[in-house]
Amino acid sequence: MASAGSGFLGARLLPPSVPDPSPRSLGSLLLLSLLVLGVWAWWELSRPVELIRGPEEVGYIPERGRDKAYTANQVRRRRKKGDLPPVYPNGWYHLLDSHLLEPTSVHNLTVCGEQVAVYRTACGKVYVVDAYCPHLGANLAVGGRVVGDCIECPFHGWQFRGKDGKCTKIPYAEKVPEFAKIKTWASCEINGMVFAWYHCDHIEPTWTIPEQEEITSKKWVYRGRTEHYVNAHIEEIPENAADIAHLDFLHEPSILSGIDLRYTKSKMWEFLRHTWKVQWEAEPAPNKHCSRMTLKHASLVFGKHFSLLDVDVVARQVGPGIVFLSFQHSFLGQGIILHCVTPVEPLMQKVSHSIYYQKNYPTIVPRFILLAECTQFERDVMVWNNKKYISKPLLVKEDSAIAKHRRWYSQFYSDNSPRLTFQEDGLDW
Repeated sequence: MASAGSGFLGARLLPPSVPDPSPRSLGSLLLLSLLVLGVWAWWELSRPVELIRGPEEVGYIPERGRDKAYTANQVRRRRKKGDLPPVYPNGWYHLLDSHLLEPTSVHNLTVCGEQVAVYRTACGKVYVVDAYCPHLGANLAVGGRVVGDCIECPFHGWQFRGKDGKCTKIPYAEKVPEFAKIKTWASCEINGMVFAWYHCDHIEPTWTIPEQEEITSKKWVYRGRTEHYVNAHIEEIPENAADIAHLDFLHEPSILSGIDLRYTKSKMWEFLRHTWKVQWEAEPAPNKHCSRMTLKHASLVFGKHFSLLDVDVVARQVGPGIVFLSFQHSFLGQGIILHCVTPVEPLMQKVSHSIYYQKNYPTIVPRFILLAECTQFERDVMVWNNKKYISKPLLVKEDSAIAKHRRWYSQFYSDNSPRLTFQEDGLDW
């Protein structure tokens, strides 16, 4: 009888030998990893950047032990509003970028305190109508379908024509009443965006949005967008163009110092600073609804002018809520940021920045420009979200452009323009 541990039954099973990896296989693995990383980095940096901020994400200093949403809500409750101008100026307002509105799709959006349904037909035509069905109040943009050039109510199947709002079909009725219709909004699609016209007296558009030829001809291509919500009166945002003094104070620190105003003056980043030369002026007739800011940006590195970072900017405002921010760099080419402000509520503005750039330049260039603009803009958001509007500000002579801007902007208000007359306590995000 075989002793334990001897023979076949007692044999120990040893793991198969594994050869040591050779330097060649390790090199191949490393090369493959670098290739995958490079492909991912190329894909990530070549696609348009989409940076969407929520209403409470930017511009607030969280209270101890509380989250940002709680802090934002408390700021809205406690802040003094001031003697505000009318809250909804007359003009064109951005609804959404064209590429977000696909054929036969419907979007539910808010503009000037109103709910609208924005839809595109199969043929590509865009219509904007009131969101609520006049029958029993269903929201046409929540479950509604696009049928031809009409939008169909998800509740009872009533169909409304986008061109004039006329009801064209009631599935269970013998006849459609002549008075069955919904409100339509004048709209246009231009420069890769969809806009709606608002006027408190229901007057048809009195001016048009200029076409940016480089965008429509595809010489410049879309490279991304940012979206923010600002808790302020709409006029405060474009007024920045005439507030020349704030540029050399709020925006002097480099973008490396971030957006939190408690730390932007940190000595750590003093080696890099921005300087600005700015001029603002209103345009004469027939473009009285336009104004123009010219800006020369320069950078100081350790106190020395670094011309490589110089940028020339022209910001042309068209109406109360659209700005064409064109910029040109000595060797990084040129492009444009379409800056749009849309009033959602009386003191809540949706602000978008969409960048178009020369298509023969690497995408990383416009991405960097957009993110740099975003950083500077978010510093302003922290001020706007917490400030009070002062109707009769204490100005010095160097602030004269602010008074001129307010006189220019007043043309967008009418006698019937709505004002904020109620207390907002109790409203939540």
